[in-house]
Amino acid sequence: MSKEDTPTQTPPDAQPTPQDNLVITHHTVAIDGQEIPYTVTAGVIVLKEEAERKGEDEGASDGEKPKASIFFVAYTRDQVEDPASRPLTFSFNGGPGSSSVWLHLGVLGPRRVLLDDDGFALKPPYRLVDNEASLLDVTDLVFIDPVSTGFSRPVPGEKAKDFHGFTKDIESVGDFIRLYTSRYRRWLSPKFLIGESYGTTRAAGLSGYLQGRHGLWLNGIMLVSSILDFQTADFNPGNDLPHILFLPTYAATAWYHRRLPADLQALPLTEMLAQVERFALGEYALAMLQGAALPAEQRTAIARQLTRFTGLSEDYVERCDLRIEISRFVKELLRDQRRTVGRLDSRYTGIDRDAAGERFEFDPSYAAIQGAYTACFNDYVRGALQFESDLPYEILKGLYQTWSYKEFENQYVNVAETLRKAISMNPHLRVHVANGAYDLATPYFATTYTFNHLGLDASLLDNITMSFYEAGHMMYVHLPSLHKLKAELAAFISAASPPAPEQ
Repeated sequence: MSKEDTPTQTPPDAQPTPQDNLVITHHTVAIDGQEIPYTVTAGVIVLKEEAERKGEDEGASDGEKPKASIFFVAYTRDQVEDPASRPLTFSFNGGPGSSSVWLHLGVLGPRRVLLDDDGFALKPPYRLVDNEASLLDVTDLVFIDPVSTGFSRPVPGEKAKDFHGFTKDIESVGDFIRLYTSRYRRWLSPKFLIGESYGTTRAAGLSGYLQGRHGLWLNGIMLVSSILDFQTADFNPGNDLPHILFLPTYAATAWYHRRLPADLQALPLTEMLAQVERFALGEYALAMLQGAALPAEQRTAIARQLTRFTGLSEDYVERCDLRIEISRFVKELLRDQRRTVGRLDSRYTGIDRDAAGERFEFDPSYAAIQGAYTACFNDYVRGALQFESDLPYEILKGLYQTWSYKEFENQYVNVAETLRKAISMNPHLRVHVANGAYDLATPYFATTYTFNHLGLDASLLDNITMSFYEAGHMMYVHLPSLHKLKAELAAFISAASPPAPEQ
């Protein structure tokens, strides 16, 4: 090979500088009979960090270093006289490792995935329809995909795993929020966050980070299917709290599938759950505290009550030592029918190859909607939004097992204290929490427990409001719950925003 034939390589420091890539389109949508024109900005913004100079001037700024390309979709209402008075909401989902597609195409955005009224997917191919319950009539919307989700990626030379942890995730999302707010001149707008599942953990962390690092104070935070204190959901030996707090959702699930005794089955869901909640915080909690010291006759009485409220056999409850773990419950409840129930939404049922197994093969409630959301977004982003990328749009990346919580070594992850402090520093900060009765991923009773132990001053307790839905983790897939959630969130944003200035 001659010298001229030798292939050349671009040295690392000569790599092309990552660039923003944004596409703007214009649309309209009808919400509550009103035609609303809006602009969509879709694409990636390069997130940068200040690069510190080494040597004699160590600590001085040496420009900016690209770190990651963050994909987002922003919806802004047109023909607004004063954008500063227009609320702005930043939205993300959880996982960790989930894109923002669920809140985007499920409840908030102007287009939504078409499901049947109960939230079950129709036959493929799937399609989007105008979302009459979109929040675009009351707030502008920015959907953020954290690094490694959606089209968001680290830039060449950066490692994806460096973003896969509690602190760095909050910092990167928070820095994007600061950057968007600055570029689009929204510092004077009422600002909100909405997160779902682990996105609620992120939102609570952001409440402290945005205030402390960027001086960006929020008007409100909306938590959909919340988890702030992981002790309430980690089924570890010696931690009886989840057994107590999951019990009402076990009962709701059994009620839905008609596995309860006739007297309980005849009650409205809310009345039945009130009985279970009293038992869970009363007799059951006291029994758990006693452990092996629980007298035999009391143990038998507790087992009978658990059987009554869960639809499981007394023998099975006894063999579980009165402690029913969620992954066992979803397999056991309908075992005689060779069916499992969903974790995200226990209204859904699935079929495993091995009906005698200990764990379900898959979550039927996720499997039921994954295909519809994936297909619809991939078509929507290239079609209506005109953003093109040959990267796979990562709907849900499997980061849960490798996510770093090094900040919480030897303790449970808990961001409730961060939220309490943020509200105490900013007494105008309001929080709304939406809970699904059939959510076995983040049960409503665990959320209630967390907020009852938040430690807020009595003068700030009214800053917290909650709503409840006869659906699951993604309660908005259920059409009646979608419209109820829209009404709750719209009212919340209105109450948490200052009145518009008089013209």
